Amino acid sequence: MQYGIVTDLNRCVGCLACSAACKMVNGVQPGDFWIKTLRVGPNPTPGGSGDYPEVEMYFLPIQCQHCENPECVQVCPTEASHKLADGTVQVDKEKCIGCQFCAMACPYNVRYLNEQERVVEKCTLCEQKIAQGELPQCVAQCAGRARFFGDMEAGIDNLMAPAEPGDGGDISYEGLGATRVALKDYVEEYSESDVYRLPNVGNGPSLAYILRGRTWHGGE
Repeated sequence: MQYGIVTDLNRCVGCLACSAACKMVNGVQPGDFWIKTLRVGPNPTPGGSGDYPEVEMYFLPIQCQHCENPECVQVCPTEASHKLADGTVQVDKEKCIGCQFCAMACPYNVRYLNEQERVVEKCTLCEQKIAQGELPQCVAQCAGRARFFGDMEAGIDNLMAPAEPGDGGDISYEGLGATRVALKDYVEEYSESDVYRLPNVGNGPSLAYILRGRTWHGGE
């Protein structure tokens, strides 16, 4: 099993609801982030002049990639950073000594030192929620229904997001949260060439991104 998130970048509107929801449910302090949403562009379209309308832009949420072979786990001297059976990478704060070796080893710069507690923090994929069959808060609160969660080994078509009003069933907040839609039944058609990951430096990032009709810059 390898839990992860796929984000349809053609649906992401850069509203930062994922970051705000993450901070609220996980108590992330002001100035710290478990998810950062980057604006990529505006860039010239292929062969374009770079002047409107020959430009393109999208938003790219960056967080812990819950890697298959996480380097942060390899360098941790106390085994505070560890990988669970569900594929997520977690930090045991009781074992963390704040040395930040893991933060230096992370190729995505998504770990930081909590100055108050003197321990390293990062995205946990809301482990406290997914252990109870719930969705990560960033998926549950995505305003554009761009984020989908599930077992990456089962194929990204099967990842799930909350239903929207009009998808049928209970339209209350609780009801929509409990009703799921599958990625394959919800997003626009895509091909394997439209699926991207952040640079793999031997760590095997698990999270993925779908981007159609625009130039992927996530490898830079």
